[in-house]
Amino acid sequence: MALVAGGQPPLEDAPSTSTIQPSPLTTKFSEVLKSDYNTMPIQRKTVVYLHAEPQITWKSSEVQQMIIQENLQYAILGKFSYDKPDLHELRKVIPVQCEIKGPCNIGLLENRHVLIRLSLLEDYVKMMSTPAYYLKVHNLYCQMRPLKWNPWFVPEEEPSIAVAWISFPDLPPNFFAREAVFSLASAVGKPLTVDMATQNKTRPSCAKVKVEVDLLAQHPQRIKIRKG
Repeated sequence: MALVAGGQPPLEDAPSTSTIQPSPLTTKFSEVLKSDYNTMPIQRKTVVYLHAEPQITWKSSEVQQMIIQENLQYAILGKFSYDKPDLHELRKVIPVQCEIKGPCNIGLLENRHVLIRLSLLEDYVKMMSTPAYYLKVHNLYCQMRPLKWNPWFVPEEEPSIAVAWISFPDLPPNFFAREAVFSLASAVGKPLTVDMATQNKTRPSCAKVKVEVDLLAQHPQRIKIRKG
């Protein structure tokens, strides 16, 4: 099993290219996540005082519920390490120059970060697969790096979640089914999509899956497949 980071920074004068993604990606998150989270009311919490300090505790399921209700499943941070254009300009250029297909909401989260709420999984995978965008605003180029947003975002810390391709060489062709390769890939990270050759069954020697992976975690080099 091999792990390969996806995407290269585009050259300024290079012609733009687009990667064809499998059709299941072109769908809104409300159609992907068949869940009752959107209809479950969020309960008001009671403030508890510990050593005279007020505290509120949320369960992981409640945090996930709020993420879904606030349309943050496919939220991305756009980080500007250098000059950051005006927010009004960013709202115009990001959807066009990042080739975002679905509706998106862009707002200022912190001095160097904008929060981009995407509505399509396809847009999320494409942006997370791109190491950096070079946005042209009034004849000036500004670098924006897409990073995964998380509820405990700290501006001074870099998120450790990235998108990478995982390959399974010599995998028997019967395990190329989407459910099978997603099950295998879940040992490393969160499966997002398979490449076109895997989907179209034109490369039976190797299956490839794109996953969200924690770069700081330990990852297995192989996965044992057993017959029950």
